[in-house]
Amino acid sequence: MTTLSPTTARANLTRWLKRAAGGEDIGILCGGQVIALRPVKVLSEDYAQREYGVTETELDSFAKRTDAEIKRERKAGRLRRYTGNLDATLRD
Repeated sequence: MTTLSPTTARANLTRWLKRAAGGEDIGILCGGQVIALRPVKVLSEDYAQREYGVTETELDSFAKRTDAEIKRERKAGRLRRYTGNLDATLRD
């Protein structure tokens, strides 16, 4: 394992993150502990519930309200699809 001080890790953080993502064991000292850098999988089906503490019912309600709002805005002509050219989109 490559063990780094916080100062050394911070100076080249992207480099160390890429190496950890590639499978190399990287650790950063924090007090008397070594904290390991490791990739973790984020499961999208329960992300909002874990991250924001919402229930499945609350999340479904939010999705329905948001879909209805988008539909109303499109119908009223207030919503435009982004084409990849911000300047052109803002000019129109």
